[in-house]
Amino acid sequence: MSTASPKFTGNAAEYWDALLRPALGKDVAFAENFLAELRAAKLTFGDRVHCPFLRPFFLSPQDEDRVRPVAETIAELGERIAVAALADEKLFAQFHLRPEEARLARLPGGNGRVSTASRLDAFLLPESLKFAEYNGESPAGAGYSETLGEIFSELPVMAQFSKRYAVHSYPLSAKLLDALVMSYLDWGGKSKRPQIAIVDWKGVPTWSEFEILKARFEKLRVPTLVADPRDLTFDGKNLTANGKKIDLVYRRVLINDIVAKPVECAALVNAYTANAVCVANSFRCKIPHVKAFFAVLTDERNDALFSQAERKVIADHIPWTRVVADTRTTHHGESIDLLAFLRKERENLVLKPSDEYGGTGVTLGWEKSESEWDGAIQAAISSPGPENNGACWIVQERIPIRREVFPYITESGAVEFRDMLVDFAPYLFRGKLAGYLTRLSATGLANVTSGGGQIPAFRVSARNSTAKK
Repeated sequence: MSTASPKFTGNAAEYWDALLRPALGKDVAFAENFLAELRAAKLTFGDRVHCPFLRPFFLSPQDEDRVRPVAETIAELGERIAVAALADEKLFAQFHLRPEEARLARLPGGNGRVSTASRLDAFLLPESLKFAEYNGESPAGAGYSETLGEIFSELPVMAQFSKRYAVHSYPLSAKLLDALVMSYLDWGGKSKRPQIAIVDWKGVPTWSEFEILKARFEKLRVPTLVADPRDLTFDGKNLTANGKKIDLVYRRVLINDIVAKPVECAALVNAYTANAVCVANSFRCKIPHVKAFFAVLTDERNDALFSQAERKVIADHIPWTRVVADTRTTHHGESIDLLAFLRKERENLVLKPSDEYGGTGVTLGWEKSESEWDGAIQAAISSPGPENNGACWIVQERIPIRREVFPYITESGAVEFRDMLVDFAPYLFRGKLAGYLTRLSATGLANVTSGGGQIPAFRVSARNSTAKK
């Protein structure tokens, strides 16, 4: 595994840690008070606080200049290829959607952008920028990220740190709201302050984030409520929730759940089908959301879909990906038997279900024995497949990862410095970079669902020559 850290970020991180250590010594309740502030701000995933870490992620302006054009290009490809797939059955088939997902994706109610909000999961290193997957459906965490950034900005350590580094934070909720309202206006909406419903199941771990976003949207004078799909009613003309007519659904309920619970989600689907309400993200977002999207991007048979510049972005930043099947394909231009290649190259490959969340089912070849890997391959090729309402699997080439040492608050309240994997995930709102979700994990998988933690990201630059070189 690659473990290098950019020198710039290391300098900023080292300076932060140098300021933090004496602060911890002077205030024995520092960590306890920090965690209490997180809970008071609803920064929890279920019962667990999001951020048991005492340092943000720092990136330089040069880092952002590298990330922005690549992330925006991939998001734009997601939009364009989804539209192309709906017009081309052979291309559409490469995404391996289940029958009901395919039906929903083809419904006429999804005018405008495929994905109003999306997110790319990446690893940023000095020598590489690689994206592991694209969340084109319902990316969580923007409200958490912004609130975490505000809490870190108010720490005494930040006041000292800011004397040496200029610090830029990311106002994600305002940008998300702008994107949602723009998609509503594109859909044909007339109100500058549409009634928004954030829709997902009551009791989901991210409900606290919906409450954060509701408060922030309403502070910006856009009426917002949070509703369960079962709270919605459609009378053939209007979609309502809690007695209020809904203009814009910020859909956080997953298409997987809509398919699994058709009765509970009937009002939402019927209103969408009748084009009676703007829904963002549209059901068409499922097309680029599935992990087979990267197989479409990296398969040479699709090269004609992309410009020369786009093919270079794909080659430089998207790992080689294929849908697992007993077939022949190509690996960087060389013809291979795919299953034989999988068995031979275990140390350099990852297996994933094409349509799962939170790291479910992900198998890292280099962490498995040969027999365990063979079992994972067999499970992948034996899965029921989309035609029987099962997910296909993809195989992806291993990419360099990033690790850094972060101050971590243990269950006893002590602060230790631990080596963590750093997953860096740019948010794209209407295809434009808006900020970042940054997750840390001690394991090879970085996601809050599987026990990782989240920290805010700040863009920093040295104010003067006194900064450490």
